Amino acid sequence: MKKFFSDFKAFALKGNVIDLAVAVVIGGAFGAIVNSLVQDLIMPLVSLIFKTDFSKWFVPLGGARPIPEELLGAGADAMKEAGYSIFHYGNFISLIINFIIIAFCIFLVVRLIAKAKEKAEAMKKKDEAPAEEKKPRVCPFCKMEIADDATRCPHCTSELPKE
Repeated sequence: MKKFFSDFKAFALKGNVIDLAVAVVIGGAFGAIVNSLVQDLIMPLVSLIFKTDFSKWFVPLGGARPIPEELLGAGADAMKEAGYSIFHYGNFISLIINFIIIAFCIFLVVRLIAKAKEKAEAMKKKDEAPAEEKKPRVCPFCKMEIADDATRCPHCTSELPKE
């Protein structure tokens, strides 16, 4: 049982799991913001352009009992409260428009983040200019390459001047 809990602890404290949890919370908040944008700002404009409110489109499904005249113009909520079934296709259209707008907003955010990452990587590469390569030390007598800390040349055994 101890191994189970230690494995779970190792899993839960991994960076990826914590990142995922943060992403879910931020995603929920972002979803609420985008839903408000769509429901409170965009859908009223769409309703104004099309001169109708999609969420009010429905077809009453009377079934065995007839629908009274006063309920027919009352709206979907009144029909539901009275116990009648309705085919609420306008709400479905509103949700499709909502989904398309949310997907577009997420696309824009992801694209923005990708561009920001590209710029950050480009700036990082610019800052990491290649260091000037140190030229190898050469013996003044035999002109062979030698170690920087050598006091004698390993090729000609000449004593090297101190630098």
